[in-house]
Amino acid sequence: MKKFKLFYLIIFIFLNLSFLPVKSDSMFDMGKDIFLNQGTCSTCHTLADANSDGQIGPNLNDIRPDKKWVINAVTYGIGVMPAFEGQLTSEEIEAVAYYVSISAAN
Repeated sequence: MKKFKLFYLIIFIFLNLSFLPVKSDSMFDMGKDIFLNQGTCSTCHTLADANSDGQIGPNLNDIRPDKKWVINAVTYGIGVMPAFEGQLTSEEIEAVAYYVSISAAN
């Protein structure tokens, strides 16, 4: 009898974990929105998660930058990329860096 209860408990837990909605990551979502809209990053950069295929800047899927690198590049600019300091808040820059570093790694 105990085996049946344990079996049903395991099935119950499995079904609940399988069908519960996944909570959204608000910083990831904010970063994606900035990448696609306010920062217009998708115009120049390729990033699979954003369905962008810009050819001016580096392909972010290939270089897989970490968060610190993206923060620095977005804040101060790099090469032909302009600085976004003053156009984006530090929170927005951190969000887009978070988004790019996670998306490019996958």
